[in-house]
Amino acid sequence: MSLFGAMNTAISGLNAQSNAFGNISDNVANSQTIGFKRVDTTFVDYLTTSTAAVNDPGAVVAKPSYINNIQGAITQTDNPLGLAIAGQGFFAVSQQTGQINGVPTFNPQQFYTRAGDFQLNATGYMVNSAGQYLNGWPIDPTTGNINQNTLKPIQVTQTVYNPVATNNVVLSANLPATPAAGTGTVDSPISSDINVYDALGTAHTVTLDWVQNAASDWTVSVNAADDVGGAARGTADVQFGAVSGNAVPEGTVGQISAATGSVATAGYAAGTAATLSFTDDFGSGPQTITLNIGTYGQTNGVTQYAGTAYDLRGLTQDGVPPGAFAGVSTQANGSIIVNYDNGQTRRIAQVPLVTFNSPDALQRQDGQSFSATIDSGTPLAEQASTNGAGNLVTNSVESSNVDIASEFSQLIVAQQAYSANAKIVTTADTMLQTTLQMKQQ
Repeated sequence: MSLFGAMNTAISGLNAQSNAFGNISDNVANSQTIGFKRVDTTFVDYLTTSTAAVNDPGAVVAKPSYINNIQGAITQTDNPLGLAIAGQGFFAVSQQTGQINGVPTFNPQQFYTRAGDFQLNATGYMVNSAGQYLNGWPIDPTTGNINQNTLKPIQVTQTVYNPVATNNVVLSANLPATPAAGTGTVDSPISSDINVYDALGTAHTVTLDWVQNAASDWTVSVNAADDVGGAARGTADVQFGAVSGNAVPEGTVGQISAATGSVATAGYAAGTAATLSFTDDFGSGPQTITLNIGTYGQTNGVTQYAGTAYDLRGLTQDGVPPGAFAGVSTQANGSIIVNYDNGQTRRIAQVPLVTFNSPDALQRQDGQSFSATIDSGTPLAEQASTNGAGNLVTNSVESSNVDIASEFSQLIVAQQAYSANAKIVTTADTMLQTTLQMKQQ
């Protein structure tokens, strides 16, 4: 009985070491696979009879030990869509099952991966090297709000950025209290030009001309040569400090009044924006533009302090010309950003990280992906760097967590153990042959 038991035990040892060898070979083969998680081997002893007087040979079984929560090395890549996770979490991905009218269909089951070598495919979806579609929280293009109640494959549509008509112009400058001879007059006003955009995205030049009437008293004239009619839009009187009759510090805007033409102003109100508005028609209908020159009584816009030269600090507007698709980039918070050649950007989705209480209990699938199990716990989608989720590293990928040196060491151990079990089988066979020969003699 013991000879047969020993042979059966040794054969189970051969099977167990063969399974271990299979795990080692799988690890070594995938040592360069992005996001691969190695599988170690644990051995479990199965007993038959074991008492104080008797111990019959049992068996050994090899079981896989999944190492999903050990970080692989993070390496930089020139792929602008490459993403790596430093810490806990997985990317949520979908697997395509087919296509209907050119639109991909997906397996309803959710999968998870650490393979973040994403690229845009022919239809604009973000997919990794295993062909899995990256899922994210969609963002409402109108409100910019994130919908965290749904995960869907991220698709980048290469549309144009629609033009935006200019509504606001912001001016920051210092008008000289004593302009140089010949400047700041009707014949030689102090001028600032700025390009504004109409509803079609066409640029037009608006000129602001400043003429000093008296100390701390200026007239600003708004001109747009290429609007319908080509005439000055109007003027307004801008007064600084005590001259304005309002309690504001010297050199700061205290009053805007005496508007003419299409120029309009609400006048002084303490602590409010010092603005005037004017209306132009660039061919797409009347367009009202507000000029903000700071806050009444403060120095955050146009001031009038000592000097002889005009000091322009900033002149901006909020219009946008049309823009063509220029590329896609990612941010550390998981935002997917579409870039346009007019300098504008649009956030279309945010990539969450999915965490599990027991990531080693996930079920392995094809393409370095996993699926949730009862033992892994409920998947929780979190924003990167919050509630235990790891950090996202852009322009990077996570390598396999396989250590070649360790795998070779285990390979030597498995080989020796396999040889030892084989020796037991041959020895048991020899002993059985000896027993049979005893009977024949």
